[in-house]
Amino acid sequence: METLHGLVEHIVYHNENNGYTVLALMCQGDEIMCTGTMAMVNEGEYIKAEGDYVEHATYGRQFRITSFSIEAPEDLFSIERYLGSGAIKGVGPSLAGRIVKKFKEDSFKIIENEPERLAEIKGISERKAQEIYQQFHDKQDMRQAMMFLSKYGISTAYAVKIYNEYGSRLYDIIRENPYQLAEDVSGIGFRLADDIARRAGISQDSDYRIRSGVIYVLLQASMNGHVFLPVEELKYQAAEILEISEDSVERQLMDLSIDKKIIIKTIEEQPVVYAAAYYYLELSTARMLKNLNIKYEVSLREAEHQIQRIEAEEKIDLDEMQKTAVVEAARNGVLVITGGPGTGKTTTINAMIRFFENEGLEIRLAAPTGRAAKRMTEATGYEAQTIHRMLELTGGPEEQAGSRFERNEQNPLETDVIIIDEMSMVDIHLMNALLKAIMPGTRLIMVGDVNQLPSVGPGNVLKDIIQSHCFNVVMLTKIFRQAMESAIIKNAHKINDGEDIDLQVKTPDFFCLKRYQATDIQGVIIALVRDKLPKNVGASVNDIQVLTPMRKGELGVERLNKLLQEYLNPKDEAKREKEQGDRLFREGDKVMQIKNNYQLEWEITDKYGIPLEKGVGVFNGDMGVVREINFFAEQMTVEFDEGRKITYPFAQLDELELAYAITVHKSQGSEYPAVVMPLLTGPRMLFNRNILYTAVTRAKKCVAIVGSEQTVAQMIRNQREQKRYSGLSVWLNEV
Repeated sequence: METLHGLVEHIVYHNENNGYTVLALMCQGDEIMCTGTMAMVNEGEYIKAEGDYVEHATYGRQFRITSFSIEAPEDLFSIERYLGSGAIKGVGPSLAGRIVKKFKEDSFKIIENEPERLAEIKGISERKAQEIYQQFHDKQDMRQAMMFLSKYGISTAYAVKIYNEYGSRLYDIIRENPYQLAEDVSGIGFRLADDIARRAGISQDSDYRIRSGVIYVLLQASMNGHVFLPVEELKYQAAEILEISEDSVERQLMDLSIDKKIIIKTIEEQPVVYAAAYYYLELSTARMLKNLNIKYEVSLREAEHQIQRIEAEEKIDLDEMQKTAVVEAARNGVLVITGGPGTGKTTTINAMIRFFENEGLEIRLAAPTGRAAKRMTEATGYEAQTIHRMLELTGGPEEQAGSRFERNEQNPLETDVIIIDEMSMVDIHLMNALLKAIMPGTRLIMVGDVNQLPSVGPGNVLKDIIQSHCFNVVMLTKIFRQAMESAIIKNAHKINDGEDIDLQVKTPDFFCLKRYQATDIQGVIIALVRDKLPKNVGASVNDIQVLTPMRKGELGVERLNKLLQEYLNPKDEAKREKEQGDRLFREGDKVMQIKNNYQLEWEITDKYGIPLEKGVGVFNGDMGVVREINFFAEQMTVEFDEGRKITYPFAQLDELELAYAITVHKSQGSEYPAVVMPLLTGPRMLFNRNILYTAVTRAKKCVAIVGSEQTVAQMIRNQREQKRYSGLSVWLNEV
């Protein structure tokens, strides 16, 4: 460890989000390039910096700062330089010169202790003198706050957020109730707040800790798809995490309820606990859906005549249920159409579009993901958007209600019909936002496969709407002849019906390669993805998707991604790499966004780098390729579908993970030319019919199962799905 003392000559680069800074330090007549996390440093300041010299591949020798402190400049030149650097707003070089000329070495003391004396200088009024004092004082306050927070292991990036949120109140909050940080400051969750509390000497059974822990458990539950938890389950989980008794948890539930942080209800004779926001989400979603469900007078004879005309013009032959779907779409404000692969959902959508067009109605098409919207456009010839785009997502903070979408109750969508595809993927958040933007009098048609896995986000929207029996539901069951020629579709329906599939028969579009050792399966997967399948299905290596039920283990996402990265995008001197925790990203890697981020900006550029289109928002499950890793700017650029490029600061790389292999859950709404699925052993909860069905229906041209035929048979027999706690169907029957 070395120590440098010097003047900050020039700040080359500063990242506001994480405090990462590149600066030139004048040290004993030499200019030294320094890098490090320094949120509060200005040109003209003297600093004491500790760190080590490193050799950068591109930028040469640098001093990497691990810690630093500001030192008061002592000579007149340095004092003047600092005051005139822009660190204090309203004081430029000329005014700084006059202050130093008047007060010499006492300039700082005068600003701090006798600011009114600054008014003795020409050009400084009493008000200006106070502003200079305030600026000087704030800088010192923030530095003190940074030093105070660092004692509690808080990073500079979080320290800046905390100071901006609380100002001087932060000292009392840290000492009395650091758990408040988890509620007020984005990015600080319960775990970090708990660590700060432990360092601050807060007791394990503190009321604040238990309350915060309960909210944390409910938040974790929402990340697993639940909207609420049964009281008993909540008490057990909170007691486990907090290492306290269930009685201690129970004592806090009533107080949380009184403070309206949680809502306690009875569902199916069982007491359950909602985080307050989720209760009101489900309740308002139920009310808005019921308000949309208007009945329209439509002549059955005229409708049938219209359908006959569409069949003749489009050269299609609709079965009875498809015709029923078109008629019911015309008659009802809310309609659900559900069916498995090959049952003609797309044909039905096309017939409905033509029907409404003939009626002179305006139609909007949307889907939850970019890939699903693109498929919808290709299948209908009618422009489809993502739901987020249709609702005109803005870059406002996610935590501010209503700031995410321009389309809402005050600014609804101006259309007559809205058709949403892949409804099984829509969670309660997105459903609520969508309904806010739809006026009664607009028809809402929801299309999806209810047998697929539910949404990644919380809620079970499609299933709950169907189970409520409050709306018309058309179930398409007939598998069309053309579809039945596909082994993928044939086997998907067999799986869904609980019938065994014949894995002895190998067809070009569906086959099983039997292997009984994890290492053998890994080798076969690499050969299939890298060598065999791209040629067979006419797709690139990155288009072939490995789907697995698990994250952990030899055949889980984490292990397979490391292996596939090694073989599909091996280490190369020409490719830059960035380590982030236990992940390694390399230029050319296939990656996935693993949480919704409504603020990240994207742009689409032409081949010369000129922006063609800009927007905001990247979503859980979006896939892309790492195009550039820039160590100087501390950021990584990823290109997603449709050429959308997003630049991530290194501090945000925890929102990405490798995607050569992904869980079946994460594949929803996507289609791939070929799917490779390793199946050997694993938890019964994950190795079920629903998982297998969803994985198989993601493939367009080929499904390759690698592993044990017994495991496949067991999955088909296992109907046990992961229980998902949601109450929308209950509230639909009560509002």
